[in-house]
Amino acid sequence: MSTLHIEHPISDLTTWKAAFDRFAPVRQQSGVRSHRIQRPVNDPRYIVLDLDFDSPAEAAAFLEFMQTKVWSSPENSPALAGDLRTAILEPVESQ
Repeated sequence: MSTLHIEHPISDLTTWKAAFDRFAPVRQQSGVRSHRIQRPVNDPRYIVLDLDFDSPAEAAAFLEFMQTKVWSSPENSPALAGDLRTAILEPVESQ
């Protein structure tokens, strides 16, 4: 399993979540197996998102989609409020 890890500031959780939900069919078609949405307890305007895939290639393809079709469009990412940090992660150990 590989995880596409995304972090970024947002202007509003409700607006961000509505935009996130609109792309549920695309996530499913792109191979997202599960996702986790988190935010720091001391910063409600920051999102940490983990999307799980079967392979790094699927995660990389979805990251490219996000970069070219979602984050580049204010209509598709209305609550994006700053710089993004992304990484494709592979498990090393889990207990």
